[in-house]
Amino acid sequence: MKRRVHSISIFPIIQFNLHQTPMMISMYKVFGRTNVRLNLMMLLWACVSITTMAQDITVSGKVQESNGSVLPGVSVLVKGTTRGTQTDADGNFKIAAPSSATLVFSFVGMTSQEVAINNRTQLSVTLQNDNKQLAEVVVIGYGTQRKKDLTGSIASITTADFNKGNIATPDQLVAGKVAGVQITPNGGAPGAGSTIRIRGGASLNASNDPLIVIDGVPLDNTIINGAANPLSLINPNDIESFNILKDASATAIYGSRASNGVIMITTKKGKKGDVMRVNLSTQASVGLKTGLVDVLSGDDFRALVNKYGTATQKSLLGKANTDWQNEIYRAAVSTDNNLSITGAFKNTPYRVSVGYTNQSGILKTSNMGRTSASVGLTPMLLDNHLKIDINVKAASIKNKFANQGAIGAAASFDPTQPVYSGTEAYGGYYEWVNADGKPNTIATRNPLGLLNLTDDRATVNRSIGNAQFDYKFHFLPELHANLNVGYDVSRSDGKKVIPALAASNFSNGGEKTVYTQDRTNKLLDFYLNYVKDLTKDTRIDLMAGYSYQDFMNSTTTITKDEAETKTLNDSPYKTQNTLVSFFGRANLNVQDRYLLTFTLRRDGSSRFAKENRWGTFPSAAFAWKISEMDFLKSSSVISDLKLRVGYGVTGQQDVGQNFAYLARYTPSTATAQQLLGTTYYNTLRAEGYNANIKWEQTVTQNVGLDFAFKKARLSGSIDYYMKNTSDLLNVVPVAAGTNLTNEILSNVGSIENKGLELLLNHNTISREDFTLDLGFNATYNENKITKLTSANDPNYKGVLVGGISGGVGSTIQIHSVGYPASSFFVAQQVYDASGKPVEGVYVDRNGDGKITVDDYYHYKSPAPRVFIGFNAQATYKKLSAGFVLRGNFGNYVYNNILSTNGVLQAFQGANNSLGNVVPNVLTTLFATPQYFSDYYMQNGSFVRMDNAFAGYDLGKIFGGKSTARLSATVQNVFVITKYTGLNPEVSGGIDNNIYPIPRTFTLGLNIGF
Repeated sequence: MKRRVHSISIFPIIQFNLHQTPMMISMYKVFGRTNVRLNLMMLLWACVSITTMAQDITVSGKVQESNGSVLPGVSVLVKGTTRGTQTDADGNFKIAAPSSATLVFSFVGMTSQEVAINNRTQLSVTLQNDNKQLAEVVVIGYGTQRKKDLTGSIASITTADFNKGNIATPDQLVAGKVAGVQITPNGGAPGAGSTIRIRGGASLNASNDPLIVIDGVPLDNTIINGAANPLSLINPNDIESFNILKDASATAIYGSRASNGVIMITTKKGKKGDVMRVNLSTQASVGLKTGLVDVLSGDDFRALVNKYGTATQKSLLGKANTDWQNEIYRAAVSTDNNLSITGAFKNTPYRVSVGYTNQSGILKTSNMGRTSASVGLTPMLLDNHLKIDINVKAASIKNKFANQGAIGAAASFDPTQPVYSGTEAYGGYYEWVNADGKPNTIATRNPLGLLNLTDDRATVNRSIGNAQFDYKFHFLPELHANLNVGYDVSRSDGKKVIPALAASNFSNGGEKTVYTQDRTNKLLDFYLNYVKDLTKDTRIDLMAGYSYQDFMNSTTTITKDEAETKTLNDSPYKTQNTLVSFFGRANLNVQDRYLLTFTLRRDGSSRFAKENRWGTFPSAAFAWKISEMDFLKSSSVISDLKLRVGYGVTGQQDVGQNFAYLARYTPSTATAQQLLGTTYYNTLRAEGYNANIKWEQTVTQNVGLDFAFKKARLSGSIDYYMKNTSDLLNVVPVAAGTNLTNEILSNVGSIENKGLELLLNHNTISREDFTLDLGFNATYNENKITKLTSANDPNYKGVLVGGISGGVGSTIQIHSVGYPASSFFVAQQVYDASGKPVEGVYVDRNGDGKITVDDYYHYKSPAPRVFIGFNAQATYKKLSAGFVLRGNFGNYVYNNILSTNGVLQAFQGANNSLGNVVPNVLTTLFATPQYFSDYYMQNGSFVRMDNAFAGYDLGKIFGGKSTARLSATVQNVFVITKYTGLNPEVSGGIDNNIYPIPRTFTLGLNIGF
């Protein structure tokens, strides 16, 4: 039968063929013929509605400054299109445009100007200095500042620079875009977040996460139960910009929460004078697995067992050839739809948006559905003396969590066994059972049974909002009073049900867990801001204020058997902490050349005893705008050159507990009750505590240089930083009988991070119909622990961390003085003459004739020494395309899958069961696990193309009343690495069956009315 081909031609050069495009094949299979036809018809309908634009003419001219100097590198854009060019070295430009069009001229430091062509072919344009420089305003703590006046290290990323594609959480928007900021995905589950580190981690036991502030509301970094990631409740489509505060001179205004940097997120808003605009965007995505863990096939496994197994083990072999990993993964279809209305009604700019995202995971049964809405109002009252900024964001997420134990089970389950047993026992899934027919409790469970017999769902509702009132005094317009009241509240309701017939919970009669969580974050900020030009060359900007923020968290968790006849766990929990602060900042600008900034914050936290409750966090910074000096001001080469120097002290009060300094009791669980008579009672267990626990404190020094060259069209910055954290929390031994524990958190240590950051942006090609912009950033960071005990103890090896699969309580990492945090701590493998590792033979490094933990050595670090980002964006007429690359270098990974499944013992299973192994076992022939061998350490350096995208501007449609744009994106395009596992980018450096990151193909359509 002749194969039928479904295709659609939009333009002669653009054709989608459903039987030649893998992504479209997947979508066709999933959606079915009807929906694919419908979607393609909609695209065709939009495309054929394009109207013919007016006849182009060639317009040329010159752009200069008010002093007559020519301006090279000025952006010239046809308004409402992506068509543009730049002025040459002599300030000249030439561009084709409709005779009725308007040209937009823009240049950093100058006021943008719009010039109507009106059938003219020659234009002369003069750009004025932009005193307000609104397009270059950066959001900082408690206010904004002109980018050119910044003295601290602050990175700003706006909508135009965001990553494209199936973006479910805000952190994915800026991955690879900012020097000094490392964003590591936590896996590929729907809505999964990332580990964010700004200039390395400053703590070992407290939080290393940056403070995130959305529209002036600092968020709580604690986990939201029922959500894969707290940020997944924020719609990325509503975000306008990220401003990332990196050094202490920028972050110290947030005091005790700023040691790990601050991320300021600003959402989209209407603007004064805007006409009403409606924007509709829709995306459809397909996610595919990029690879599988390399394990033996059914036939290879049978050959292995027949060669090395016992008669009993051979008798357990089945006749199937089951690829368990293919059984648990799927092509995952996702959609994202957003509608926004932006405009201004009289003196009130507004923006209203709604969105719905449905993201399925490649692991079967996993899914996230998010409904979101936002409202932003910015009215001006009292003759424009009172500005009110109202922001309300709300989201509701419905999560279905897959049992991720199926990932490891799929790599370990016997491939000679079938998926289904042919009976009704245990849901019909094949399981290892004992002689009595009951499940073998220590054997690997059926992977598909783990997924389909686990119903784990949660609904999370969250709202973040604030109202900010900025009043400019009538009698003293230089003085502003600013009041900000805000909130962040969430409610979680979850239920996990595993039926009694499931082998995984058969002995407990199944499981029914119900949990709730209520989180409340209340905020009140008030500050006064005084800005005045003392003379024509001297400007001061003074700010002083007060902040109150209160956090409450209430949770309940009740676990019973499925029939609810017995309670396995009942653990209610409620906690609160409060932060009270006083803060101030002074900026001095002299001759627009010399800039000084001083900040001071004093925080009081309820997490510490009265003696340690208050902390003071100062900072100072100086900037010299060298390009404004007389000897450079008229330079035809340099357009910007600024030296920055900063010093500051920040703190860390997120120590993991709210009452670590208090004597307290913990109720026992339902499985640890005391029998009195015939009744079981919960007991209260006294906990160890440290009455002297206090903040960690970080001192940061920073030297930076910002630069821009006119003719080279090159700009960027270079920064050197040093961060030293003192009063570092470490787990230290406690003398017997002096506390109710044998070890406790105490402020005894110190750690340092130092490094170099480079940022480069280059306008490589700038022609009328073709532009190419390149961006590159690189960061070198060196992390080292400098102290871990109150007294110098040469025999103290450090703190063992980094738990691994295999063996009870086994760890593979250590915190030690003189080494990076979480360095791998392993035994040095011995190899024979052929290069094969010798089982159980290691180097006796201390020469005592025996192999013990004293022979282990510090190997490498899971954190990269260098990480880079590279991006490119090109436009050709109505086409645009680009990509984003990221790379990590010097990071190492412990391959826990190899160390667990790469030994002959692994196939022998337990209690008459079998388990699959990895092909590496045929190389080493290790009989038993060698968990601590450095043989399993692998270089995790990589280069990954995170994102590749293309777009086509359809122009005006629907009779010229609307515009439309088509886009296509591929995420996780490829990875170049020597690592043999699935993914070298592992947060923490231990690879043990992590949810794989899919390769995602996305088609999108954006329509503006």
